[in-house]
Amino acid sequence: MKRIYASIVREHLKRHQQMIFLVGPRQAGKTTLSLMMKKEFPGEFVYLNWDNLDHRKIILGGVSSVANMSGLDKLTSQPPTIVFDEIHKYGKWKTFLKGFFDTYKGKARIIVTGSSRLDVYKKGGDSLMGRYFSCRLHQLSLAELGRVELSEKEISEPFMSRPRDFEKLLANGGFPEPFIKNDHRFLNKWRVLRQEQLIKEDLRDLSRVQELGQIELLAEILKHQAGQLTNYSNLAGKINVSSDTIRRWIKTLQSFFYCFTIQPWFNNIPRALIKEPKTYLWDWNNVNEAGGRAENFIASHLLKAVHYWTDLGFGQYALWFLRDKEKREVDFLVSRDNRPWFLVEVKTSSKSEINKNLAYFQEKTKAQHAFQVVFDMEYVPKDCFKQTKPIIVPAQTFLTQLL
Repeated sequence: MKRIYASIVREHLKRHQQMIFLVGPRQAGKTTLSLMMKKEFPGEFVYLNWDNLDHRKIILGGVSSVANMSGLDKLTSQPPTIVFDEIHKYGKWKTFLKGFFDTYKGKARIIVTGSSRLDVYKKGGDSLMGRYFSCRLHQLSLAELGRVELSEKEISEPFMSRPRDFEKLLANGGFPEPFIKNDHRFLNKWRVLRQEQLIKEDLRDLSRVQELGQIELLAEILKHQAGQLTNYSNLAGKINVSSDTIRRWIKTLQSFFYCFTIQPWFNNIPRALIKEPKTYLWDWNNVNEAGGRAENFIASHLLKAVHYWTDLGFGQYALWFLRDKEKREVDFLVSRDNRPWFLVEVKTSSKSEINKNLAYFQEKTKAQHAFQVVFDMEYVPKDCFKQTKPIIVPAQTFLTQLL
């Protein structure tokens, strides 16, 4: 399956000396994507996976050991492409990569991929600063299923997706294997296995969380509260821990790409809500209620878009929601360079009247566009982003204009 991220990695390796870090959830296709680069570049291709004992010995042999097997000590016409997979499990991985990059800068194309711990370790005192760029890899989206070429602008022209792609994506989630198989029984088994890997492997082995049973309960509760305000006190009462512990555990689940939170936008909003975030799941397939899944589906597509636009250097983008103390609310606000760009309200049915809060918050924020995205409308071959007043649009049109 072709991915737009292959184009991102290929262009990065052609144009930049820095390492590229592929970060994202388990089974989103990071390893597959890195192996695809073997066909993209001439020269030696070296793949080293920390979980492979033979590969581990080479890495533990130090910078010179990897350089020797990569041909870096020989005169060659093309630099080698080197993939370090799961290297974050090595306690000294940052020191190793720093030494390797500083020694062979410009002489090798370097891809680092693995679990989200690559993202977790990007905290203060990061010795790799300036030596890498991140590419946040998401699961499949409606636009990516029909378009994998890089665009020179944020918003693309809409296109009609292939028959049933929209329904398959909503039902199976965007992870490549269950999407391609499109088999309900396989999906059920796959979800159980992925949850076990998250709790029993990632959290146990790569975090300091000891209360795995309680954090698993928290993960289960969050499935039923996707898209709702995250009340830390209520969650603490249900699990019998402190509010601070809940905050810490949700951050841990975020770091392993189980869920993500979005904050309320409050600039220029009278009596705006400013504290409680909303939480969504990376795998919208885990949300059973139709309305909640639809909202999570759109949230995931918007998050993928803002990460993509930011990672490609178009600007700084972020995803927010709007709510004030009078309980006026709009599901999402997308900002561009810290300014409101467009608003999104999600509805399953086109029979719903347009949410009057779109007009209210558009006037307050001065956002350029305000969309009510609905799921039961057929594709319309019109550019949603040419509309400047609140308007109802089909999800199957709107989503193909993103990523």
